Amino acid sequence: MGQVQTVRGPVDAEALGPTLMHEHVFIRSLELERNWPTGFDARAAVENAVERLHELAEAGIGTIVDLTVPGLGRDVELVQEVAARVPVHIVVATGYYTYEVLPHYFDGRAAGLRKSGVDALDEFFLHDVEEGIAGTGVRPGILKCCTDEPGLTPAVERILRAVARVHRATGLPISTHTHAATKRGLDQQRVFGEEGVDLSRVVIGHSGDSTDIDYLTTLMDAGSVLGMDRFGIGPTAERVATVATLCAMGRADRMVLSHDANCHFDWYEPELLQSVAADWHYLHISRDVLPALADQGVTDDQVRAMMVDAPRRVLDHGPGY
Repeated sequence: MGQVQTVRGPVDAEALGPTLMHEHVFIRSLELERNWPTGFDARAAVENAVERLHELAEAGIGTIVDLTVPGLGRDVELVQEVAARVPVHIVVATGYYTYEVLPHYFDGRAAGLRKSGVDALDEFFLHDVEEGIAGTGVRPGILKCCTDEPGLTPAVERILRAVARVHRATGLPISTHTHAATKRGLDQQRVFGEEGVDLSRVVIGHSGDSTDIDYLTTLMDAGSVLGMDRFGIGPTAERVATVATLCAMGRADRMVLSHDANCHFDWYEPELLQSVAADWHYLHISRDVLPALADQGVTDDQVRAMMVDAPRRVLDHGPGY
């Protein structure tokens, strides 16, 4: 077993325990916060996050993967404050989150337009890996990119290819956001394949948004792990049934479970979120989903495969290649 980078430093992969592979601590609109009275209270947000993660540890979860990258308001220094006070390991990410375009900063900093001949995205992602994020010394344990309903726009494809190149250089695993209804995971696999990525090192995120077993098994057959990672959003029964079906097909070792939940999310008013997604929180899998899976015949060994073995296999990555 190797080691995995966490906010508090490297830990043995064996020590990760049950792992939620796609969560967030804080999702913030940093530019708005710095210019207008959005009401963000950092101290209150930290206290709330500490309480939520202590509850999660009491439920038996050992690690969360926080896939908050630039574009979602990544603030690793604030996450450090939380990590120092909780028994849960937090793995953070590098990459970029957008569905269509990049900030104008990157317009003139593509490969071939820089003296170095290297895309600024590659340089920034590698800087996080090699030097640590934003002066904190915290190194990412995973790479993150997105392809949503707009598809492979030029900027999105550029990010995917930069993530693939940095993955090849470092060995860091990749986790994605997809729009499952339009089967964007297939686009991601194609681009990654063209860049020489071993698809077994890729988690195709939000695959649990789909009930199309043919689509899901196609992604698995190409080698990738499926992120069944939005429990608490939409009908839980459908998500449980899809996971149970794939487990019955012997595919538990190719899935990971999570919520895509958070402790602070400023895109919507909290009251609105509570009214439409009351189960969207860190404890939904432990309290509700695992019993529901057991009722559908999913075994303890299969749960361990999805929550311990597969996350450890993904995060305990090999070197670059």
